[in-house]
Amino acid sequence: MLFKEITILNENFEIEENMYVGVKEDIVEYIGKEKPAKDFGQEYDGKNRILMPGFYNAHAHSPMALMRGYGENLVLQDWLNTRIFPFEDKLNSNAVYWGTMLCMAESIRFGIVSSSDMYYFIPDMVQAVTDSGAKSNISRSVANPMGVPFVKLPSINEALDSIRLYNGYAEGRVIIDTSIHAEYTTNEETVRGLAAITKEHDLIMHVHASETKLEHEECKARHDGLTPIQYFNRCGLFDSKALAAHCVWCEGEDFDILRDKGVTVAVNPISNLKLASGISDAPKMMGMGINVAIGTDSVSSNNSLNFLEEVKAFATIAKIKAKDPTVITPKQALRAATRNGALGQGRKNCGLIKEGFQADLIVLRTDVPNMHPIHNLTNNIVYAASGSDIALTMIDGKILYQDGEYTTIDIEKTIFETEKATAEILRQL
Repeated sequence: MLFKEITILNENFEIEENMYVGVKEDIVEYIGKEKPAKDFGQEYDGKNRILMPGFYNAHAHSPMALMRGYGENLVLQDWLNTRIFPFEDKLNSNAVYWGTMLCMAESIRFGIVSSSDMYYFIPDMVQAVTDSGAKSNISRSVANPMGVPFVKLPSINEALDSIRLYNGYAEGRVIIDTSIHAEYTTNEETVRGLAAITKEHDLIMHVHASETKLEHEECKARHDGLTPIQYFNRCGLFDSKALAAHCVWCEGEDFDILRDKGVTVAVNPISNLKLASGISDAPKMMGMGINVAIGTDSVSSNNSLNFLEEVKAFATIAKIKAKDPTVITPKQALRAATRNGALGQGRKNCGLIKEGFQADLIVLRTDVPNMHPIHNLTNNIVYAASGSDIALTMIDGKILYQDGEYTTIDIEKTIFETEKATAEILRQL
């Protein structure tokens, strides 16, 4: 495909107008002011359009789409124990497949090209992602609140099976990560054991850390003053590539560990606001050189995958946290939403409009009232644009969504099957 005479957000997150971008198979092969001599096939008229890299959702639980709106106005622990865990206890393969597919449809609609997903029923999640054409880093979340011996944990066998069967699946669109759910749901043997597996297989560790003050302080009480980040570091969890979600209550040495170990931090602005968990100190982390990416968390705690909404929240609440309206520029917010997330997923040739990079692209409309007047287009993308302005989503050079139509997902069937699966679970509760 050739995007012609289109405005682009270039690899430096600067605006360039009247550009040509040629996509061959799954790669961005040409970027220039002049129309290329090579035939790239179908041409896309760039009038009133912006071409930019797709979004990388750095923390998600896609099957929890089934629980959208199910547990509201509760603090995190009550939300988990009284609503989420009982519902999850009734999940089955069919429900997880359709819940994941619904999230893939919503993600693609809102320009998310890849997600870092932490859950279980991994084969069903992999199948949904594969069928949708999306990308995902999927991890079997490991919890062990009862202290079962590590070698006897069924979740570890499931994680190992996932690594063997699915890492690099769907032409590399599926990457298998490992996952410790959290400090408060595991013990040290489990953390150390999975850390060793992660290192052995050269994978990425995905973990919740310091999401709430209660979690943070109880960890310190259990581990002689060690915070979750310090405890995980002592256990060797960050001796491999890692992605730490939330990090709202990090303090002191935590930030040095995150930087020195090269951990990506996935901040989840709207979920953390909605559950009153707090605000991550993104300006401090970014200032220290920590790779900060953006996640939605699940739609049961968000309740939307409208990623532009998340980007705006990320940029604005950071100003409240720092009491400084100059922190987090629009360029920094867009980099966090795209390139930083791709790097956190280990997708090194993704997240930029750059020759030789994967063609994971989205097109944003500018012929809508909320995008005018245009004093600074980058500012408008972050503070004025809406997910409904996304006209096209391309993953690995394939158009998966364009102007209201999906090319890989039967959206009516997906909605029907999701509602049916949800109703069956509710009947059992």
